[in-house]
Amino acid sequence: MSTERTRETMEAYLDALMKRGAYGQYFTDAVTFTLMGSGQAVQGQPAVEGFIRFLHEQAFDAQPRVRTVISGDGQAALEADFIGTHAGEFLGVPATGRSVHVPYSVTYDLAGDKITALRVYMPMDVLMQQLSASAPAPAGA
Repeated sequence: MSTERTRETMEAYLDALMKRGAYGQYFTDAVTFTLMGSGQAVQGQPAVEGFIRFLHEQAFDAQPRVRTVISGDGQAALEADFIGTHAGEFLGVPATGRSVHVPYSVTYDLAGDKITALRVYMPMDVLMQQLSASAPAPAGA
């Protein structure tokens, strides 16, 4: 897979993600989503797309703010901010209506024009702090 093809695939995927479109079409059937450091993993195209939709559309009304995308031969890296409102139950915490703003990064493996793996690095402690009643407002939100 060429660097150019990786870049084109990532641009199309991120465009669909931002529009809450059919971004699952960019995943292989056996794609994996791993939240690094947590032991949590999801496998399979419907499950991975469903989990991402849960985070962005159900637990939170959130949108990533992309800072950097780096593409290589069959691999890509993303640096972004997860920005939104806590709109539904998340890890046992009922919806608070609080704003969240959490930096994160994702590394992607690709084969052809499909994503085979997503490894997400997100400071969950920062996210959970922002959901607590005593948390200060997120910076830059």
